[in-house]
Amino acid sequence: MKTHHNTLLPDWNRMKSAAAKPSVVKKISSARAGRMSSGEWEARKEVATACRVVAMFGWTDLLATHISAVVPGTDDQFLINPYALLFDEVTPESLVKVDRDGNFLSPSEYPISTGGFAIHSAIHTAREDARYIIHLHTRDGVGVSMQHDGLLPASQFALAIWHDLAYHAYEGFSDLEERQRIVDDLGDKHIMILRNHGTLTIGRTISEAFALSYRLERACRMQITAQTGGARLREIPQSAIDKGVRHGKRYMSKEGISPGGQREWDAVVRQLERTDPTFRNFR
Repeated sequence: MKTHHNTLLPDWNRMKSAAAKPSVVKKISSARAGRMSSGEWEARKEVATACRVVAMFGWTDLLATHISAVVPGTDDQFLINPYALLFDEVTPESLVKVDRDGNFLSPSEYPISTGGFAIHSAIHTAREDARYIIHLHTRDGVGVSMQHDGLLPASQFALAIWHDLAYHAYEGFSDLEERQRIVDDLGDKHIMILRNHGTLTIGRTISEAFALSYRLERACRMQITAQTGGARLREIPQSAIDKGVRHGKRYMSKEGISPGGQREWDAVVRQLERTDPTFRNFR
């Protein structure tokens, strides 16, 4: 993928106006789903499944926060959750397909978050490995994002992702003007703390993005929990930090115990299959 700084310019007024007009098609019919590429349908299922997983773990922010994917076989078409449904209501059919200019490519009676689209489209376009993105506003993630020092190397959970973490300063509600700075700050990392805002992870697969989100959320929760007690945090020796970082780099690698986070992803999908009756309808 290549960055297209001058073409990523959606007409937000047109886009919101079009999205506000209810479509006669409330969801993509089975026949319509059958006509789309198998790659797109699989990506839709992955994103919708991730939405259910986020709901299951309590990572939601009502209608806000976003999960997106690049439509396979393209580099300028994206799937993103609509700004209307709770995360445990999202189905593969209800995801909105848009191009890099914000034009709707699938029928929808719902709008999308323009701020979310600004962040996600920038990263999807600039990073070939950013096929999936999970962006959250959790209590613990936002809490750490508000702290001056950000995530501390104070737990094993933090060390597991320490090598892959970037930061982006808060600039207000995200818009088009911010996108290049987000991309620049992310660099070659796969995890970002958006200062005073939330968290973001990217992956070639949904399992990678999820596994990184899980590790980041756990690290943030452990830090906030420890700080709540008011006691001084015990520092980890640099030699142990280095060892923890090496382990973190290896864990999701091809040689690691869970390549690409696939073991964790398979486990939470099995849990969804046991606990969410509606989830079984679109798998």
